[in-house]
Amino acid sequence: MALWQGRSKRKPTGGRLTLSRKKRRYEIGKEPVHTYLGIEKRQISRVRGANVKVRLLKAQFANVVDPSTNKAQRAKIITVKESPSNPNYVQRNIITKGAVIQTELGPARVTSRPGQDGAINAILVQE
Repeated sequence: MALWQGRSKRKPTGGRLTLSRKKRRYEIGKEPVHTYLGIEKRQISRVRGANVKVRLLKAQFANVVDPSTNKAQRAKIITVKESPSNPNYVQRNIITKGAVIQTELGPARVTSRPGQDGAINAILVQE
């Protein structure tokens, strides 16, 4: 079922609003995409203005930056250590922005939005 991001049929007071038009295609939304650990899998969708949004469904590698040397390199993701958005995401290995992932280089905090950007960028965390 599609999500509708248009105006409500109700006023803030609870009274009914008479809408001057029907729903429009540009007002529909999409369900959020959860990025899991696994072999790379992407979903390409056309968005407004004929632009393309790459949604990352599964990921195996992350672009990790070491803040001390300011160098970036591709590292394999081992597991999700903590997730501020939802504690349940740790058990399910769902990667979101702000999540701490365990990589070959050490723990790193995700700075990108994998479900929207199509890539996982992270910064090493000093412990």
